[in-house]
Amino acid sequence: MGFEPAYLRLLAQGQAKQRIELAYAHLQSCDVCPLRCGVSRLEGEVGVCKTGAKAQVSSYGAHLGEEQPLRGWAGSGTIFFARCNLRCVFCQNFEISQVGRGREVEAEELAEIMLRLQAAGCHNINLVSPTHVVPQIIAAVMSAAQAGLRLPLVYNSGGYDSLEMLTLLDGIVDIYMPDMKYGDDEAARRYSKVPRYVEINRAAVREMQRQVGDLQVDEQGIAKRGLLVRHLVLPNQLASSEKVLQFLANEISKNVYLNLMDQYYPAYQAASYPELNRPITWQEYQEVVETAQRLGLTRLDQRRRWGVWG
Repeated sequence: MGFEPAYLRLLAQGQAKQRIELAYAHLQSCDVCPLRCGVSRLEGEVGVCKTGAKAQVSSYGAHLGEEQPLRGWAGSGTIFFARCNLRCVFCQNFEISQVGRGREVEAEELAEIMLRLQAAGCHNINLVSPTHVVPQIIAAVMSAAQAGLRLPLVYNSGGYDSLEMLTLLDGIVDIYMPDMKYGDDEAARRYSKVPRYVEINRAAVREMQRQVGDLQVDEQGIAKRGLLVRHLVLPNQLASSEKVLQFLANEISKNVYLNLMDQYYPAYQAASYPELNRPITWQEYQEVVETAQRLGLTRLDQRRRWGVWG
């Protein structure tokens, strides 16, 4: 039996309309993300994410730079949403996340984009920075499914996600790929301008794991369902990486697919923070890899700029 994305079952059960209505209700006094700005996005008001009733798309296309189980040979069908509920001072995509380079799209156009990516042969639909536009995504996915969308859906977030929204995504998302940016709340407040990141991020990752479990791939190594986690190693141990890894090993799964990313460099406003104003060293990265291995994490993606694969 071939793969069937989760959202097709929801559609077949006749629950799509109710799920969309429940999601859009959260835009009236917005609590779509943990910041809970309380603005009426349906009436054009905007909060921290500066996004109203319509999602803003920056770009889309077949992306060959994602993790191997996502990119395969034909690319991951990425849709980059403008704006973000995080305000990371070192964001390498700040033109999209902070400046807001993009344009508003109706749910129907977003659905058409998904279908174009499928027609181009992409392995999945990869929703980048989706946290603040979950209602619009649910509406678009259901519209695209009715028109023939059959690809796995990837929720690629900064990890600062609302449990209420994740509950609405249960039975829609096939693959979750959150960041776990920090193991320390003070760093999250200083560098991403959000409160309670660790508590909220860990609760979100637990829920994602509950919904989809460990990453499953087909006979060609392409991801079909499950959890992938990204952790960006920061200079001077500012991400408290060991705390993140201990949580994953002890509370999620030692078989979790984990991408330990080494590509940090000072971007956006990082020059204003001396402790962030340099790339990481090989030794800093290697120490995090060795910690993960010591904790028994077995599925490590260790792509390194020094040209070594783990």
